Amino acid sequence: MAVLTQHPPANIDPPTVGYDDVHIPYERIRDAHTRSWPPRRKLDVPVYTADAKPDDVVAGLKKVGGVIVRGILSKEALLQIEKDMRPHIEADLPWEADNGFFPPSTRRAFGLVAVCDQFLISEAYTWYGNPNEVSISPPQLNNTIAFSVRPEDSFDQRLHRHDDIHYANRQRVEVYPNRPTLVNLELVSSSLQRGPQKRTVPPASFRGAIWSLEATEQPPDEAFAHYAELEPGDGFIMLSSRYHGGSANTTADEGRLLFSCFMTRGYLRQEENQYICVPVDIAKELPLRLQKLIGYAVSEVGISFICRKTSIHQITWSGICQ
Repeated sequence: MAVLTQHPPANIDPPTVGYDDVHIPYERIRDAHTRSWPPRRKLDVPVYTADAKPDDVVAGLKKVGGVIVRGILSKEALLQIEKDMRPHIEADLPWEADNGFFPPSTRRAFGLVAVCDQFLISEAYTWYGNPNEVSISPPQLNNTIAFSVRPEDSFDQRLHRHDDIHYANRQRVEVYPNRPTLVNLELVSSSLQRGPQKRTVPPASFRGAIWSLEATEQPPDEAFAHYAELEPGDGFIMLSSRYHGGSANTTADEGRLLFSCFMTRGYLRQEENQYICVPVDIAKELPLRLQKLIGYAVSEVGISFICRKTSIHQITWSGICQ
């Protein structure tokens, strides 16, 4: 059923201090808290199996902004991933930043390099004198994180849009495309199901709202959140323009393990610095396709060249231009 949102939820306050030369003007954000927005709709999140046609999954993402894919990985593969990741997760320290982004009990591991061309490949006509040619920028890895969400001190993460890292400035559109800057895959290694109590959400699960086509300044609303209920090996794929947030682990003693990966456009800055997170002695042993995926490749027309050399085959891993 369509619902007209006259005002943002009462728990979301507009900014009170204006700054000059801000990417999205202060007045535009203030206006978003008083204006009447077009109706929001609650749409069912499409569910696919691992053998689904990629075009069908893409169509679901374009319509809703997020989809569930059952059985992406086998239990055997998940056990091996957890075995590899667990020492790094346990070595993490509690989140101490005062922004409340993660519960103190949550542990993370980063730099975990071990359906995006449809959304993130970028093409543009460029003039170089008389010739007018198409330049192509393939997607690249944005970040990798493993989350171990534990019950103590757990809370709901506030709804947010991940493309804010790239200073997105989206106008409202009625149909796709809205040019997302990132595509995310959340893969679970633990069962994530809703509890019986009111507002009890899937322990350490993922929730989001179907608002991938709305304007940047339109505030979120928890009343429209959907919950991704997943079993081990299932995945949740979403566009970065979709409001989302992790949910509290409300169990007494059950940890929840999730693996997250974001891809981004080849000409944008990566959220996680892959050149530092992945040491050179490891990067140089990776297959060529993975080297390119983490950023060792040129985005046409010429971003990220090394000594004016545009192919990884032309550079040496000693860092010396030859």
